[in-house]
Amino acid sequence: MSIPHVDVKAQYAPLLDQLKERLSAVLDSGRFILGPEVRAFEEEAAAYLGVGEAVGVANGTDALVLVLDALGVGPGDEVLCPAFTFFATAESVSRIGATPVFCDIDPVTLNLDPEDVAARVTPRTRAVLAVHLFGRPMPLAELPADIPVIEDAAQAFGASVNGVRVGATGAAGTFSFFPTKNLFGLGDGGLVVTGDPGLAERVRLLRFHGSRDKERFEAVGMNSRLDEIQAAALRLFLGHVDGWNETRRRAASRYAKLGLAELCELPKDEPGHVYHMYVVRSPERDRMAAALKAADIGCATYYTTPLHLQPVYAGLGNRPGSLPETERAARETIALPLWAGISEAQQEEVVATIRTGIETGVAREVAATPPRAS
Repeated sequence: MSIPHVDVKAQYAPLLDQLKERLSAVLDSGRFILGPEVRAFEEEAAAYLGVGEAVGVANGTDALVLVLDALGVGPGDEVLCPAFTFFATAESVSRIGATPVFCDIDPVTLNLDPEDVAARVTPRTRAVLAVHLFGRPMPLAELPADIPVIEDAAQAFGASVNGVRVGATGAAGTFSFFPTKNLFGLGDGGLVVTGDPGLAERVRLLRFHGSRDKERFEAVGMNSRLDEIQAAALRLFLGHVDGWNETRRRAASRYAKLGLAELCELPKDEPGHVYHMYVVRSPERDRMAAALKAADIGCATYYTTPLHLQPVYAGLGNRPGSLPETERAARETIALPLWAGISEAQQEEVVATIRTGIETGVAREVAATPPRAS
């Protein structure tokens, strides 16, 4: 059977009538920028996440840039971050003129290795950008206590550590509402959250060209505003995200019960893990991917060239082998089909295809190996 990697439409299809009603109300209002839907979503998201302030912005990348700018990070400063993550994490640091300092990851969690982070702190370090990768929360308490932490929670809306939602612990948290995320919009969208009213006010100023009234400009900001259409959809979906996340967790557990652990290393489960992606690892990764694609089953290999080895950062002096766990993860990890609503039959097909692909490939290699001379 044909199985997608992610089926976004399957998640919102049961809500389509309600969604159309909400979008029609926005169209009828004629108000599309920074209106009542955005304000209501900001309040509801802040309450859900357990933070004092939430500021809607245009996308998750802008959210990172705005937070760094609002914190005063700039040229001459360093920001510690993982190299096994999407480019936007480091791009935001470079965009404001600071330097990303890449750190290695924990081989089990794929999140930052706190010991490696501590080893790379210098007098120029201004912040740690901690990514909650693939929906797994990073335990921030393990990071150096005297450096501000910005939570890049783009892949982890609803995840938690000891009952505290991601985004609520650091100096600020940032989210993306790209359509494949756990809480998703109908296009781009983002959010900044913080417990610091002054920081939130600074982000509000910067998201609107550094102005409060379009007449007086207090800073060089940018145009980065969450729109009313996205906010209306997000308000509806926010009420379902916990159910979707629990469905994702059940599907992740089902992969283990179907025998996938016999074929590859499964992600370690934790109570607050919301499985934005279901990422396994194996030295047979490429063989697995080829078998899935041949069977018309979606999969994805992420960050196969980690950030410290990207051409744009060649000038930073990183070389192959400098972040060994990052580079091993780049060779071995693969994201299998998972979304809120994937069926057991679909997961059975995924596991069976991987098993056949690995066994067939091994058999071919054995057959092609010439016998040793006695």
